[in-house]
Amino acid sequence: MTQEVSKLVIVTERLLLKEITKIIESAGATGYTVVAAGGKGSRNVRSSGQPAVMDSFTNIKIEVLVADRAVALGISDEIAGRFFDNYSGITYVSEAEVLHAHTL
Repeated sequence: MTQEVSKLVIVTERLLLKEITKIIESAGATGYTVVAAGGKGSRNVRSSGQPAVMDSFTNIKIEVLVADRAVALGISDEIAGRFFDNYSGITYVSEAEVLHAHTL
């Protein structure tokens, strides 16, 4: 059995992790995944995920699955509004299917 969901992806600076996960949890999401990230964007090249002098200055990618697209967009809007004027980051939403009976 599959379940249609929205996947929100947030790529930003690691030092924002605690505040961003508070936003995710307060929106009712049941979980998220965090992995190291690196690359290049409008604010130039960022960490490649390799060890750094200070871990706070690396990038992360957070993935969140939610049953309601409006919830994903609400999380995205709050994160962008609070942080992305002063920190690098991007969010995007896509549709996904959960491939087991667990409900979100």
